[in-house]
Amino acid sequence: MRSRSTISETLVSCVLVLSANSLAMAEDPFKPVPLQSKIESVQPHTGLVLWTTNEKLEQAPVQLEFSYIKYSDLCAEPGEYRWDYLETLLNEVAAAKHQAILRFYDTYPGKPTEVPAYIKKRPGYKERTAKSEGKPTGFPDWSHPDLASFVIDFFTAFAAKYDSDPRIAYVQVGFGLWSEYHIYDGPFELGKTFPSKDFQTQFARHLSDVFFHTPWMISVDASDDEVAPFLDDDDLRSLKFGLFDDSLLCKQHATENEPDWNAFDRSRWRTSPAGGEFSYYTDRDQKLALSPNGPNGMSLEEAAKKFHLSFVIADAQPQHQPLERLRSAGLALGYKFCITRFEANSKLARVTITNTGVAPIYYDAYLAIASQRATQSLKGLLPGESLDVEIPLLTTTGLKPPKIECDRLVPGQSIDYEANLK
Repeated sequence: MRSRSTISETLVSCVLVLSANSLAMAEDPFKPVPLQSKIESVQPHTGLVLWTTNEKLEQAPVQLEFSYIKYSDLCAEPGEYRWDYLETLLNEVAAAKHQAILRFYDTYPGKPTEVPAYIKKRPGYKERTAKSEGKPTGFPDWSHPDLASFVIDFFTAFAAKYDSDPRIAYVQVGFGLWSEYHIYDGPFELGKTFPSKDFQTQFARHLSDVFFHTPWMISVDASDDEVAPFLDDDDLRSLKFGLFDDSLLCKQHATENEPDWNAFDRSRWRTSPAGGEFSYYTDRDQKLALSPNGPNGMSLEEAAKKFHLSFVIADAQPQHQPLERLRSAGLALGYKFCITRFEANSKLARVTITNTGVAPIYYDAYLAIASQRATQSLKGLLPGESLDVEIPLLTTTGLKPPKIECDRLVPGQSIDYEANLK
């Protein structure tokens, strides 16, 4: 036990330190700094999405471009990958100051499978052709071990090369038609035309092991326990993957799609992105997707808040809506930052920033002044939450306004914020 004199000495020391700090603050007080800023452009990693082939890309207010990727375009021989095809695509997207959402697939209605040719030549590999969406469609032979091995090896190589690539915003994966975890029209046979649950489990765990930076996403249709293993495996469902919904705003969404979201835990968006695509069930779904009440009573803005959407694929919308509506719709998706305090003394700036959007940002981003970054990342800052940061100042002469820096942007992109500090 310490003596009373020791305790007294400690208290005196604490008082002296506090007094010294108070004196220093009094001599160098923080003063409010005026700051005005508006968000006028859709923010990186968010907004409406057009396909890379859309003729309106140059004019449209978008940050993201979508593309299906065929496995057969990237691999012709075992372990040999033709990245030049993907490099051309990603360079074109980045040159437009956009980022890509890539979805890898092997089965598409009306087309042969996109399984690499060398696998199709292997003894015992037998594909099937059957009608889907009224068209002759190729279905892979998932009973052949070489197909499963290829998929695992491919994503090992892809992640090693592209996991930290700023040209890619999100990666979507899956099986079946359009890689959306279903064969609702065609010969569905688990372990044959569709991979077994054991392999699906192996696949999801493998992606979790090889992707450290780029969010990967699967369809909400993977909640079907007759098709996929997620509903029956709590550990598998807890892996950090995002969700996409290919029929947003359809008439039956509340009874058919929303239960799929519920099955995967509605708080998943806090750490992994949520997105989707406007429904193609009817022409009305597309024509009225961005109308004030949507095609079936719910607007995009309402859906964005309800499901915390960061992006929506909307390739047909330039045909139905003016560019200004595309911009306002894009601004309703994802994160949105607002600086509510900016003050400084001779050594430090203090900033308070709030996320006023519907979802967090899923990449590290930092407030910075000149070349000095705050240590705290904005990644994961939830809607309605604020973050207080301190930024060391190299000089107070001509104090520059804060910027938001992020290493997952392409040249020409910027993360903006709102501020009205006088």
